Amino acid sequence: MSIWFWLFWIVVFIAIFLSIKIIVMKNEISQIEKSLSIILKSDTNNLITVSSNDKDLKKLATSLNKNLKNLRKLELEYKQGNQELKASITNISHDLRTPLTAIRGYLDLIEKEKLENKQLEYLKIIDSKVKDLTELTEQLFDFSKGIDIYNEVERKNICINNILEDSIVSFYSLFKERNVTPKIEICEEKVVRLLNENMLKRIFENIISNAIKYSENDFNIKLESNGMIEFSNKTNLLNTTSLEKIFDRYYTVKNAQKSNGIGLSIAKQLVELSGGKIKAKYENNYLIIEIRF
Repeated sequence: MSIWFWLFWIVVFIAIFLSIKIIVMKNEISQIEKSLSIILKSDTNNLITVSSNDKDLKKLATSLNKNLKNLRKLELEYKQGNQELKASITNISHDLRTPLTAIRGYLDLIEKEKLENKQLEYLKIIDSKVKDLTELTEQLFDFSKGIDIYNEVERKNICINNILEDSIVSFYSLFKERNVTPKIEICEEKVVRLLNENMLKRIFENIISNAIKYSENDFNIKLESNGMIEFSNKTNLLNTTSLEKIFDRYYTVKNAQKSNGIGLSIAKQLVELSGGKIKAKYENNYLIIEIRF
């Protein structure tokens, strides 16, 4: 047999060997990718394993496992920090509530006394500042609740119509107090989506509360059969620049007497966490917030 014959079979053998090795490595890399994806999406302490003896693949798995351990450590520190922050803010808000409640009580008593005009003027200023502090305290408490609200991920098929109607009814007394008569358009078709009920209630409550606070006695709510919910209210406190920041946490609208607080910021985060989309528009002096699920 000639040397070319042996060379041919040697080349064929090497090609087959390399092809098999490439296939095995591709399978191992695909398995590593799947394992990494599962580990990142689940709350587990599992690590990536490889069955191949290839030193480069083992080196890759070791490097990924090292980074996974560091990621878990950072995640644990983040969760612990959030819990500590939540506890601190909750304690502070409770500590502030007690003296503020007492101050409001004494102010009510003073108002019943015979006071001069100047004294009444000072009393109104004090009362206004106490109300501002009370609202700030409520925002702090709201923030502490919002820190871990994202744990509420249990979802089920719920009727958006019913939740929206219940949310509107819960604000009846506030509508009456602020002399706001909402225009409500809710489609007859049942709009059912896979959502977390508590999150959806929180979204509606935050948006409605914010609208009542800044509405000029004009508030509209609409639910369409395609799952689009629209809230709109007339306000002169916005412009193109401020609209872009309306979902920012603690952003204060210029010239407004009160800040937007964190209500819209939390609403936006909850909508996105629920797989929906939210956007704000400002047209003809109307703030329009659209949500789609």
